[in-house]
Amino acid sequence: MSRTPEAEAVVTADLVRALLADQHPDLAGLPLVPAAEGWDNVVFRLGDDLAVRMPRRKLAAGLVRSELRFVGEIAARTGIALPVPVRRGRPARGYPWEWSICRWTEGAPGLSVPPAARGGAAELAGFLGALHTPAPPDAPENPFRGLHVGALDARVRERLALVAHRQDHAELSALWAALSGAAPHAGPAVWVHGDLHPGNILFAADGSLAGVIDFGDLCAGDPAVDLAVAWQLYEEGRRREFVAAVEAALPRDRDTWRRAAAWALHFGLLSVAVEGNDPAFAANGEFTLRELRAQFSRGLTGAGGASRSA
Repeated sequence: MSRTPEAEAVVTADLVRALLADQHPDLAGLPLVPAAEGWDNVVFRLGDDLAVRMPRRKLAAGLVRSELRFVGEIAARTGIALPVPVRRGRPARGYPWEWSICRWTEGAPGLSVPPAARGGAAELAGFLGALHTPAPPDAPENPFRGLHVGALDARVRERLALVAHRQDHAELSALWAALSGAAPHAGPAVWVHGDLHPGNILFAADGSLAGVIDFGDLCAGDPAVDLAVAWQLYEEGRRREFVAAVEAALPRDRDTWRRAAAWALHFGLLSVAVEGNDPAFAANGEFTLRELRAQFSRGLTGAGGASRSA
């Protein structure tokens, strides 16, 4: 099992406070509280309304630059709460990369919300309908998320080998072989979030959609990578509601939904085979694989291609 990559820059509250005092002194007196540390970034809550987002690896530094450049524009047209950057931080005090101060987005991550309580299907579909517009020529490229799902074959087969002991191994292998052969995206590359898993989708106390966070993987690509959330986030009934809302906003062909299911299988295996040391991601990976098996055990005819089958 692979654990969280080692930090290439140590980010502490003292460092963040010093950088704020140097570069944004008007904000330096606000309360600063650690909020999260992921594979790529360390996040501190700053006061009630802001967050400081600090790359912990060189790879993430370019992702933060993309967020600084594009997320404000995307927020303006999607109409939901996003972590819009409001200030830019510079390398200093031995810290080597740019960093950002963005709006704090309130809500419970989907990983901590029981699947049955995850609502907001129509709102999430509306967000994706507004997001998935043709990307400009200068949109970021992403070698991990903007590509055709068939290009993931070697990586997926490696992960399948890691879980060869599972009782459902043959079923998952057959499902990948069937779904990953879907025809490529035929239209222009569109804006995609790229990492739309339940940990990056926030819910209000009543189960409604509160916001979407972490746009580090934002890029131009195939909308199927985001539509994989249908199996990562929702049980069957709510998934049908989500797919119907997507189809109402912008109909997708059968191959798009097949690629989306293939992406969901890729993400599910990633969580159980590679991120298995993280209980929340491992549990969501099992949920995703279970939802895929339950749906596609009925056969691949119309697999995810319309609201009646997804």
